Amino acid sequence: MTQEAVRATMDARQLRSAFGRFATGVTVVTTQGTDGKPYGAMVTAFAAVSMDPPLAQITLTRSSRTARHLDGSSFAINILSERQLEVARHFAGRPTHGRPEWDLRGGVPVLAGNAATLECRAWNNYDGGDHVIVVGEVRSLTVCDAAPLIFHAGVFHRLGEQLGERRGESWFAGAQSFQPLGTHRH
Repeated sequence: MTQEAVRATMDARQLRSAFGRFATGVTVVTTQGTDGKPYGAMVTAFAAVSMDPPLAQITLTRSSRTARHLDGSSFAINILSERQLEVARHFAGRPTHGRPEWDLRGGVPVLAGNAATLECRAWNNYDGGDHVIVVGEVRSLTVCDAAPLIFHAGVFHRLGEQLGERRGESWFAGAQSFQPLGTHRH
């Protein structure tokens, strides 16, 4: 089947549903616009990229105002805490009463009450179809004890039951080798 045939038969709702099966933390990327005003957008596509150099990635819809202000600009990745549900809704385009609290003392606007904050210098942008993939070099960070806000299947959640025990190694180190799946049986 050709790539065009696959695209023609793929239902966008099914694809969104499949992507939504991946539970993720909720982040808001913030930056100062060329007009001097702070901008932000909710982002559920966030990933750690590298420890050396320290790189993190976010993915934004090309049509978002924030994406237009990120080309070569410093930005913050605000990893939201479970207490920031209204902040998440605000930056998802469903504002409620009041405005989110900002800290504007640093080089980029940072939200108050985050589980963690990564302040980044622009590293590179990449084409991601209808999205732009933005990689930043982490210049400073803040980590709090607050539990993260989780997004799964189109709904916000709190962190649930812990399964298993914490191991001494970091998950970020990854596997040291590629493991075979074993014998395929019919």
